[in-house]
Amino acid sequence: METMTELPPSLLPELRKEDETLREISARLEKVSAQERVRWALERFRPEIMLSTSFGAQSAVSLHMVTQQWPEVPVVMVDTGYLFPETYRFADQLTERLKLNLKVYRSETSAAWLEARHGKLWEHGIEGIESYNKMSKVEPMNRAIRELGVRGWITGLRRQQAKSRQELGVLGLQNGIVKIQPIIDWTDKKVFEYLTKYDLPYHPLWEKGYVSIGDVHTTRPLTGDMTEEETRFFGLKRECGLHDSGTLDPGL
Repeated sequence: METMTELPPSLLPELRKEDETLREISARLEKVSAQERVRWALERFRPEIMLSTSFGAQSAVSLHMVTQQWPEVPVVMVDTGYLFPETYRFADQLTERLKLNLKVYRSETSAAWLEARHGKLWEHGIEGIESYNKMSKVEPMNRAIRELGVRGWITGLRRQQAKSRQELGVLGLQNGIVKIQPIIDWTDKKVFEYLTKYDLPYHPLWEKGYVSIGDVHTTRPLTGDMTEEETRFFGLKRECGLHDSGTLDPGL
């Protein structure tokens, strides 16, 4: 098992105070690098921690950054059965290159059977989209968390991606699980610089104008009259349900 680099001595003792709240720790982690945030998360939660990925436009950043410190970290992907062919190939490419410990979770009902039973739920407004997301994305992710015994969850969320993410901190809390967002404050420019430095690829659809990549039926390329948020779910909503709540209660 990899030996992790310690956080700077001046910071680590403060982060380990037993009486500190998650909000206080999150505020302290705002002042350190993304790599140091990852170190803190692994020291605090390993092995009861996972990294989730959609193999989206810029997913290579988090996949590379976390596996550099713990190559065996469980990497959880939810496969709805409706991802772009390019996404599946991108997942294969990065899994092979980074030697990912990939854990793929799917709905217990296949995409074809789900559609046979309920039709194309995503075509029926917010209510239909949320029902579809709950069955195809949220349930498999919750099962992954249970089966892997997760207490810490690393994500690649960034504030710049959506209005719904602008209030998120480095740490969040969702259903009793501590979420760690190491690159929460990164800009597109910083993402580009990291990918370039380590010769990592964007998702192949990035060059075709896709900035947020999910299912084929609810993802659109960005055009001049759209915001990034409007490229998902016909502009009706941004989040798929996996990250609808990740803020910290003031009392924490």
